[in-house]
Amino acid sequence: MKTPPTPAVPFAALIQMTSGIDPAANLATIDRAMEKAAASGAAMAFLPEMSLLLDRDRARSAAHIVREDDSPWPAALQDMARKHALWLHSGSMPLLADDGERRVNRSHVIAADGSIRARYDKVHMFDVTLPSGETWQESAAYAGGNTLTLVDTPLGRLGLSVCYDLRFPELYRALVDRGATLIAIPAAFTVSTGEAHWHVLMRARAIETACHVVAAAQCGTHADGRQTYGHSVAIDPWGHVLADVGAAGKGLAIALAPIDGAAVDRARQAIPLARSRAIRNIAF
Repeated sequence: MKTPPTPAVPFAALIQMTSGIDPAANLATIDRAMEKAAASGAAMAFLPEMSLLLDRDRARSAAHIVREDDSPWPAALQDMARKHALWLHSGSMPLLADDGERRVNRSHVIAADGSIRARYDKVHMFDVTLPSGETWQESAAYAGGNTLTLVDTPLGRLGLSVCYDLRFPELYRALVDRGATLIAIPAAFTVSTGEAHWHVLMRARAIETACHVVAAAQCGTHADGRQTYGHSVAIDPWGHVLADVGAAGKGLAIALAPIDGAAVDRARQAIPLARSRAIRNIAF
């Protein structure tokens, strides 16, 4: 295969999936997607939350969920990154915490040489009862992380988060204070919350941080019965939508988005939030 030319502005590949209860099938889908992303000239690919296994049945999924040191999934993704010479954000995967008692919802950033450059455990647990009648209690099985994670990538300094973290702007303020220019928000958003809040929250996080936001998402009806919203998006630091996969392409869809570091500088010069922030001087 002919190697595509390197563009002046690097591109992120957003990979939208309908992950199911068979990890081998999900891995095969990811491999196909990474091949397409590499052929398109992307510098880095982004997967959705729970890309390796999306299964609400905790008893059934337990056979696949082990400690990271015992799991074949990170190594499989490392092999793909090497094979396709492509940086990869894994979205996230379910693993057992080191104590073996609870699960964690963990992201990995993998370099094109296959090395794992960063790990992040989702901090905020999705414990909600929605107006649609859906009830989710993520904390019944998962432990939240407690660490901010940033990593240098070909697209810039990347701050990590996952799905429900999106609703907590203080997390993103802390990432920007530590140098983030790009934020990943892989997700498996419900349809009802996606229709109401997805785009406005993504644009808000980009505007208030003057960062690019890259959010790869699950989409469609899954083998465990849930439905997810899709609309994988990339937003620039001024709030412009650079790519939106929409709800088409159930199963697998890919979109490319340019990640121009100069756009971060322009947005921060135009509206100098760091210089203007005065909350520290207010007595409550």
